[in-house]
Amino acid sequence: MSRSGSSDSPHSSPGPEDDPLDTAVWRLRSRGCWDDAAALLAPQAAVDPGAALRRTSLLTEQCMFTARGWAAAEAALRGAEALAHTDEARGRAASERGHLAYASTLFGIRDRADEARTALGRSAALIDPGSPARPLLDFRRGLVAHHLAHDPTGAKAAFERAHAGAATHGDQLLRSFTWRHLAAMAEQCGDLPEARRGFAESLRIREELGFLIGIAPALAALADVMPEPEAGRLRAEARRLVRLLGGVPSWLAEQLRPTPADPAGIPAPAEAAGPPDTEPAPDSPDPA
Repeated sequence: MSRSGSSDSPHSSPGPEDDPLDTAVWRLRSRGCWDDAAALLAPQAAVDPGAALRRTSLLTEQCMFTARGWAAAEAALRGAEALAHTDEARGRAASERGHLAYASTLFGIRDRADEARTALGRSAALIDPGSPARPLLDFRRGLVAHHLAHDPTGAKAAFERAHAGAATHGDQLLRSFTWRHLAAMAEQCGDLPEARRGFAESLRIREELGFLIGIAPALAALADVMPEPEAGRLRAEARRLVRLLGGVPSWLAEQLRPTPADPAGIPAPAEAAGPPDTEPAPDSPDPA
């Protein structure tokens, strides 16, 4: 299966000059503790549009990894929209709305495909082409083109713009996602060497950044394009990490459950995955 969906954020990992709050939020987020990270941001998010957008992005990412928390993400988004008074802030809020609508559609919660396209189009009209927020917007437009509009040509162009823009602005975490999606498209086209290269780069970046919650999906994606015994080793490490994180990502825990042919899979607990109608269908893109 191609591992080609994504959760994402406008904020990469903190650097050495970031303040203690940024570092604390990153550490919690990278371990899948989204509620705790969002709680740290809550006082600032009540008055600061940037913090409100960060909090929204965190809670949407939680939806993508757990298939839960939709109401909290929507409430945070409405708060961020209320604080957005500049074109840049309105454009970033529209990008967040488009991404939440995309996620809701991807997981089968509610069909919001038109809302996603409209919001991302509005965001493109508001965010300057040279803005650091533009690569993330391009990436999200690629997601919609690929998985909702089924337009691989448009999706690849958007992912390539996002990939280049992330490099320009030094957003390594976003690069881990663009590598992943370009690799998934190469896999779908039968170009396994390029798929291996892209998935390996995505994994390398996530390991270097310490983005723990994203490492298991990266391992599983790389395993799908590797021969045995390396594929088995990668899947075993992905299982170990999913167990460590309590069955998150929920959709990956579902994929790694035991089968007669693979008794070493993950016996996912009931809380590890959402209700059956909130999970992607077996042939749907994985959301990270």
